Amino acid sequence: MAIRVLLVDDQPLLRTGFRMILEAEQDLAVVGEAGDGLQALDQVRALQPDVVLMDIRMPRMDGVEATRQITGPERNGPAKVLVLTTFDLDEYVVEALKAGASGFLLKDAPANELVQAIRVVAAGEAMLAPSITRRLLDKYATHLPSGEEPVPDTLHTLTDREVEVLKLVARGLSNAEIAADLFVSETTVKTHVGHVLTKLGLRDRVQAAVYAYESGLVRPGAQ
Repeated sequence: MAIRVLLVDDQPLLRTGFRMILEAEQDLAVVGEAGDGLQALDQVRALQPDVVLMDIRMPRMDGVEATRQITGPERNGPAKVLVLTTFDLDEYVVEALKAGASGFLLKDAPANELVQAIRVVAAGEAMLAPSITRRLLDKYATHLPSGEEPVPDTLHTLTDREVEVLKLVARGLSNAEIAADLFVSETTVKTHVGHVLTKLGLRDRVQAAVYAYESGLVRPGAQ
């Protein structure tokens, strides 16, 4: 079945452009549009999309609060949120990720990247491209821990291999890339990622990446 997509942006021309791109793909179906966060909530309830393509700065209700309500404990449906951003709004991107977004994408990303990001998010993975993550974190380098602070006690619940996996997740690597880096199977990686999320009380790998940077386990620019 086609992936059902809801477009949320306060600029009609952008929504039209996204619709044209997505409707050219056989496995994607645009089921609706919204011009602000409040409309998005109504459309999510009514249309039950699989993925919400979410702008951040909008009238009435911004994308951060809309994301929080769509993905929060009171959520009414399976929708996952993919945030669209321009890099003059980085602080909102971080807040959207904390609120439960499954990833973020530049508004000027090539069409094939947009299509692939929607497929990745719909499949339950996180869209945390290393190049975008690096640019975002470079902007935030002065606001993130230096790495010299003591790590949170919760990190001590992880095994050494789980810490390795968490660091690679924070760098934006996929399961396949982590498996190749650590010379293990993808199934093993998925198991480790699941343990990390459970032990740290995190929703998904996006939150795991944010946690790794905020805790000082990983530093911007570190390899």
